[in-house]
Amino acid sequence: MMDDGAIIALYFARDEAAIRETDQKYGRLCYCIADNILHSRPDSEECVNDTYLAVWDRIPPARPECFSAFLCRIARNLSLKRYRRNRAKRRDMATETSFSELEGVLADISPDALQRLEAKELAAAISRFLRGISREKRYIFLRRYWFFDPIDAIARRCSCGAGRIRVILFRLRRSLAKFLREEFV
Repeated sequence: MMDDGAIIALYFARDEAAIRETDQKYGRLCYCIADNILHSRPDSEECVNDTYLAVWDRIPPARPECFSAFLCRIARNLSLKRYRRNRAKRRDMATETSFSELEGVLADISPDALQRLEAKELAAAISRFLRGISREKRYIFLRRYWFFDPIDAIARRCSCGAGRIRVILFRLRRSLAKFLREEFV
């Protein structure tokens, strides 16, 4: 498999082999991200293809330091955009559950403070929170709320029971709510 620097060089050379190499190295990861959000094979495959097109359009001029993170972010954002469009037509309970779990965290912050918050400030605060917790808890949090993995899948990945994962996520949400209240109140 080609290393990321060589793949980026192919994009800069406008060589279509860049897309083939990207798919070979990261196709399954992009599909997993899309499918965890969309739960639809055709929509997920289309989002992966849209991801490759978006990367083709952004490189050049962008020269990402971490190609996999760059790619995952695009795949996730495109999948969320598709999810919102699909959600207007019908409800998807699996992803909806992940969103509703986090709504309670923001509900603890006063409406005035929420209005003053910009998305970048909130993202920076959540990043600070994540840096302050253990690696295992950070992994569980990100698998649930970034990758939208089901609790059972996270439990299998962590070799523990689903109940333990639920408890950890509950405590993390409570800790995050407290952290955000202290940050923004």
